[in-house]
Amino acid sequence: MATEGQAIRGVDHRSYGAIHQSHEVTNQEHFDAIAPYHITQAEGPSAPHPHLIDYKSEYEGTFPRNSGSNVPPPPELLNKREDGPLPSQTNWNIPAVSEDIARDAFIKYADSKLCYSRAPAIEMVFRDLKPFNTYRYFLETFTETRCTDVKIVPYNGEFVDSYMLGAPPLLWNIQVEVPPMFTDHIQKVKVPHTSLVKGCSDCAGSGRARCWKCQGRGQIECWVCHGKRTQDHDNRCSHCSGCGYKRCITCSGEGLKKCDTCQGRGQMLSYTELQVKWKNNIFEYVVDQKCGFPAKRFKAVGGEKIFVDEQAMVYPVVNFPDPSINQVSQNAVQQHHAQFASAARVLRQRQTIELIFLTQVEYEWKGTQYSYYVYGNENEVYAEHYPQKCCCSVM
Repeated sequence: MATEGQAIRGVDHRSYGAIHQSHEVTNQEHFDAIAPYHITQAEGPSAPHPHLIDYKSEYEGTFPRNSGSNVPPPPELLNKREDGPLPSQTNWNIPAVSEDIARDAFIKYADSKLCYSRAPAIEMVFRDLKPFNTYRYFLETFTETRCTDVKIVPYNGEFVDSYMLGAPPLLWNIQVEVPPMFTDHIQKVKVPHTSLVKGCSDCAGSGRARCWKCQGRGQIECWVCHGKRTQDHDNRCSHCSGCGYKRCITCSGEGLKKCDTCQGRGQMLSYTELQVKWKNNIFEYVVDQKCGFPAKRFKAVGGEKIFVDEQAMVYPVVNFPDPSINQVSQNAVQQHHAQFASAARVLRQRQTIELIFLTQVEYEWKGTQYSYYVYGNENEVYAEHYPQKCCCSVM
């Protein structure tokens, strides 16, 4: 078993997988997944939307009290863990990169820098290649949440689907098409039987409102004389003919204009809109081998998948060769359960363990020792010190 900071070479991994609680762990060379803890049941919604209170009290309990807050799914929609087959695994070895790969990666690194000479990368002499390969753990929890909002739009004479046509359905009974798993998406749906037409409060249903430019006066102050009626030493203002005001062009002097709120219709249509949000919530952890390499750089590179477990609800990993992965998996599963079990519907979970290649390359150039790192499937390079940098200047 590898410890932190220790190079991992030629590890022979046997049969690993995910099992439920009834399986006894008898072989310490296996890593599995422990049983689920108790899944709490969420309470349902308790109050209708404010604008539906005027409809009928029998719909109480259909909508949440506050518009925009998530509506917990009913208990029957909460996922439970399944006793599925063990995910198949692959045996692997963990070698260091070859000298050819290390040199090519270093040359590309030098070429990517404006003032780095290629000479050290081409002429260097390798002294040692040390593998410090590490692991990255992902837990993905794909959730569905539902909330409502009251929409108010101008009424254009369309059909009004009001409570008179039936009771509004429970929000989690409204059918929507689920997007591909682990893909973020938002869908908005008008809730049936929640529409209501009311007079526009801004114009009292007339369709016309006081002009904002002239404040209903039909005239605005002359911009030349500023209402003084004169200009240029007591001469009558030629722009307003000495009256001090000009007709408001915004309302054509009427003092009223089309109501912007109802678009001149005089009526507003309100309805409840259901917003369904699917989100892939990701927990990520990388084992730090404490070899001097900044672990944050792993975010930009890919790794080799060595363990994938996808179920309705996954079990925490146990007996993985690196004990920190076991603890992190336990914490991640508990954290996501506490975070999403009561307020969202968990559709699917997937946990993945990746092997990330990391090799420390020690080399000599012109009698001086240096080192750099090659990491990730892309063979990226990190070098804290580069031996020769060109001097760039602009004449």
